[in-house]
Amino acid sequence: MEALIGKAAIVTGASRGIGKAIAEHLAASGAAVTVNYSRSPDEAMKVVEEIRGKGGRAEAVRADVSTVGGIRALFDGCISAFGRVDILVNNAGIAAHKPITEVTEEEFDRVVALNVKGLYFSCREAMLRMESGGRIINISSSVDLQMIPTYSVYAGTKGAVEQFTRHLAKEFAPRNITINAVAPGPVATELLLSTRTPEQRAVMCQNIAFGRLGEPEDIADAIDLLVSEKSHWITGQNIRVNGGLV
Repeated sequence: MEALIGKAAIVTGASRGIGKAIAEHLAASGAAVTVNYSRSPDEAMKVVEEIRGKGGRAEAVRADVSTVGGIRALFDGCISAFGRVDILVNNAGIAAHKPITEVTEEEFDRVVALNVKGLYFSCREAMLRMESGGRIINISSSVDLQMIPTYSVYAGTKGAVEQFTRHLAKEFAPRNITINAVAPGPVATELLLSTRTPEQRAVMCQNIAFGRLGEPEDIADAIDLLVSEKSHWITGQNIRVNGGLV
C-alpha cells in the first residue's frame, strides 16, 4: 500500500468516474496526486478532500488538456506542488456518438483535440519533464472489438491512442519510462448509467463474459499493476480490461 511513496502522479480528467478511481488508488499506494479537471471544480475538490481525509496528498489543478498551454500548466502545477512527475495517466476524453452524416466539423475537431492531440502532447511534455523510471498509462477503449454504428469518431481516436502507445515505447525506453494503454469495456460510471436505459445496459452485459458492467475500480486495479515496479518489462502494450468483452 506504500509502493508509490515519493512519487508524484498526474491523472487527467480525474474529477469523476474512472479518473477519480485511479487518482484514489494511486494516493492509497502513497503517490502524491494531481487531480486534473476542466469544468468541475467542486467535484475535483471532493476527490482531493477524500484523498486527504485518508492521509494522502493531492492537489486539484484546472487545465484544458486539449491545448498545449493547458498541458504545460498542468505539469507546472504538479511540479509546483510536489516537485516532480513520475506517473501520467491520460484519462481525459470525450465522445460524439452520431452517424457520420450528422457529425459536424466542430464536433469532430473537439473530440480529436482532447482524445488525440491532448494525449499526444501530454506524452511529449512527459518526455521533457518526467523523472527517469516513470510510468505513462493511456486510456483507450475496447470499442474496436465491436462494429458499433455512431461510434466512428470516438473509436478512431482510440485507435490513434493505441498507435501512439506502440510507437512511443522505443522513444521512452532509453529513459526507463514505460508507456502502455488500458482499454476498458463498458464501465458503470455516472455518465453511462445516465445515458443508457436498463435494457441497453442488459444488452451490454450479454456481451461480457462475466455478465456485468465493469466498475471504475476494476480499471484502477489494472493501473495499479502498470505503475508498479512489477511492470518494468511491460511497455508498448494495449491491455484490455473488459471482463471478457466479445
